[in-house]
Amino acid sequence: MAGWEALQSVLEVVDVFEELGVAYHVGGSLASSVHGVPRQTNDLDLVADLSTTQAAEVVRKLETRFYVDIEMITRAIERRGSFNLVHLGTGFKVDVFLVGREAFDRMEFARSGPYHLEGLPRELLVKSPEDTLLRKLDWYRKGGEVSDRQWADILGILRARGAELDETYLTRWAEELGVDDLLARARQAL
Repeated sequence: MAGWEALQSVLEVVDVFEELGVAYHVGGSLASSVHGVPRQTNDLDLVADLSTTQAAEVVRKLETRFYVDIEMITRAIERRGSFNLVHLGTGFKVDVFLVGREAFDRMEFARSGPYHLEGLPRELLVKSPEDTLLRKLDWYRKGGEVSDRQWADILGILRARGAELDETYLTRWAEELGVDDLLARARQAL
């Protein structure tokens, strides 16, 4: 899992998001560490539903502590893409992905829930284990199915949460996303 300074960086961003009413959740390797096997990471991913108006306020509130670029943020909002914030004190990067427009993007966003992350004084909203697994499978597929790190995250979630996972939900969305074959392969690899 990310170190204390990294988690503090994310908490600074989340505090601003919450103050401005920006809906978010933690995704990526931190979410897979919460739901599977903890591992070190060089950055942390947040998914946010950020408007152009809120972006200007985010910049204003973070610009003394983070490298922020309003033009990059505005383009990301328009394209539903991503931007990054770099903590000036530590160099730690927070990647912010805008919520997509597809049905799965909205479903995934709505299903996040509060988790207490070790080392932090409070809970953060984290992507569900099922959605973390599905998104990791999707990234693995889009990355040419070569990332050992992504595959290890997938297996880690299945090992740690296997019996708790909502199988109906997983099956439905794995088929929709075209990763049902990868899900089956991952289960066979356990």
